[in-house]
Amino acid sequence: MAHWLVKSEPDAYSWQQLVKDKETSWDGVRNYAARIHLKNMKKGDEVFYYHSNEGTDIVGIAKVSKEFYQDPTIDDDRWVSVMLKPVKALKNPVTLAEIKANKKLQNMALVRIGRLSVQPVTDEEWDIILEMGGMK
Repeated sequence: MAHWLVKSEPDAYSWQQLVKDKETSWDGVRNYAARIHLKNMKKGDEVFYYHSNEGTDIVGIAKVSKEFYQDPTIDDDRWVSVMLKPVKALKNPVTLAEIKANKKLQNMALVRIGRLSVQPVTDEEWDIILEMGGMK
C-alpha cells in the first residue's frame, strides 16, 4: 500500500466537508506531475488531507475508494480523478512549520515541492506524521 498527500484550501473544500460528504471525487487537478500521482493511486491507499493557504496543516486521513477515471469536470481524457473517503481526523493537526522543523522530514515532497497538490509520502514520513499527529 502506498501513501499520499492531497492539498485543498479549506474555503474551497475542507476536511470537514469531506467528512460531511462521506466521499468525493478528487477532480480539477491540472498539473502533470499531480496527474501521474493520481494515476498511481490504488484503491485502499491512505492519503493525508492537507489544508493549504489557510491553516497549512495535515488535518486528516482519507482512503482511495476508486482508482483513476476521467475527470468529470473537463471534456479531456488526459485529466483524471480518484474517489476519496474520509477515515479519521488527526488528534493533533500537524503544521507545515512542525514538518519543516523535523530533520527527518526535510526530503518530504511537501517541503521540497510545496505547490504540488497531489504527492507521494514515504512509509517513514507517514509514520512520523502519524506520531506527530497523536495517532501512534
